[in-house]
Amino acid sequence: RMYPRSVMLTVLAAPTRSGTCNAVLQTVRAASTDTATEDGYCSIYHTHIPTNSLQKALLAAGSAFMSLYDPYRHDMVAVLAETTGQLAVRTLRDRMRNDVEGHRILQERPRINSSTLDLTGLRKLPEGTFGREYIRFLDVNRVTPDSRMPVRFVDEEELAYVIQRYREVHDFMHTLLGMPTNILGEVAVKWFEAVQTGLPMCVLGAVFGPLRVSTRNIHVLTRDLIPWAVQCGRAAHCVLNIYYESRWDQSLESLREEIGILPCPPLQCPTQA
Repeated sequence: RMYPRSVMLTVLAAPTRSGTCNAVLQTVRAASTDTATEDGYCSIYHTHIPTNSLQKALLAAGSAFMSLYDPYRHDMVAVLAETTGQLAVRTLRDRMRNDVEGHRILQERPRINSSTLDLTGLRKLPEGTFGREYIRFLDVNRVTPDSRMPVRFVDEEELAYVIQRYREVHDFMHTLLGMPTNILGEVAVKWFEAVQTGLPMCVLGAVFGPLRVSTRNIHVLTRDLIPWAVQCGRAAHCVLNIYYESRWDQSLESLREEIGILPCPPLQCPTQA
């Protein structure tokens, strides 16, 4: 398939509501159906939508605004990661290439979703194993491994897989860190991921996420969780170099020790928000 270089550069002049960013996404998607172009881009992988630098800048601006306005707009968070993280993703890819387990992941391209995971089998694993605790995380927080957006705006297939892998192991980070999916847990995980990956999207979420934390909990975040998450991010091995699918029956504690995840400090106030 061929894609036009020119996409209508509308909206985003004043991104004041979600429809603005959605309009940009729809405009770029619409371009994918136009095959009559003299200088087009070729799709590199199944979900790829080629874009030029100006289009990426527009998508980055709109998705950044919406990600700050509504951190639960996972589609906007995904676009922001893809349009701003090229240098960080290249660094992550190189770290994977230079690691035995990371290189194997790049070669085999495992995916994490309900069709590739034996969720029933994981439920039967002994208490305390990584696989069983991952299932517990999914159940308690009512999330699914199918919730991750496909990569669309990364223009190299291997880099696209690295971002996809990062997204799909996100719930493993929650499991390893023992963090729930409330705002405190998400901010703590984002600080950990920001240090680990250097992705601008993670840095943005880490810096601005605390603005949405209640006054009651801001102290536990700034005094306890953020320093701990930063320390863990610095001490831990690259989390993309762990072949988690071969570690299901490993104890969660031993996996934490292997990676370098430090114990969470005692929290000194309620963390309901």
